[in-house]
Amino acid sequence: MTLAEQPTPAPEQPAPRGRRADAERNRAAIMEAAGVVFAEYGGAVDVREIARRSGVGMGTLYRHFPTKDDLLLTVLEQQFGSWLTAAHEQASATEDPWQALTGFFEQMLTTQAGNRAVVESYTTRGGPTPDCAQRCYTFIDELRIRCMDVGLLRPDVTTEDLVLLSGSLSQAVLTTGDSHPGQWRRLLRISLDGLSSRNTEPLPEPTVHAETPTSD
Repeated sequence: MTLAEQPTPAPEQPAPRGRRADAERNRAAIMEAAGVVFAEYGGAVDVREIARRSGVGMGTLYRHFPTKDDLLLTVLEQQFGSWLTAAHEQASATEDPWQALTGFFEQMLTTQAGNRAVVESYTTRGGPTPDCAQRCYTFIDELRIRCMDVGLLRPDVTTEDLVLLSGSLSQAVLTTGDSHPGQWRRLLRISLDGLSSRNTEPLPEPTVHAETPTSD
């Protein structure tokens, strides 16, 4: 039989509408349950708990998300995107630049206080992905410039300072959440007071580590 005489393979048939609808419902149920479970227990939780709460079998879960990291990243990106969109909307609706900046910190830490997986990702990577971290950095920079333009923020504060501060406060949320819930609010108030332009004493310059000389 020549190549031309060989039968043409039948085109792959799309999944029946009912099957697609079931798959979409299962995926939505997994995402919803994972969001709750990751928020409660963080990224180290056993995925069997997510399957149990979503009402699907482990095979179904793994068909949608081959690894736990796939599921965690998908959930975190969705949650981070929703949070950042809400933060943008709140800041845009706030005329006072200082209130916009402080409102951002309040909203960020309040969100993280109720979501262990989000705060874990923020303290280690600045966000679930490099893209999320960059978007957050850009937003913080915008808030800083607004405050600088009207003289509310001490002039030597950089965007990197604010990013590092947000990470430090996120770590405080993570480490004090069980023993001293709400302690981060005191630390935030202390930190914000230090950022005010009322403070005129120059900040210390960041330490620059000398490069280790290489041998020839």
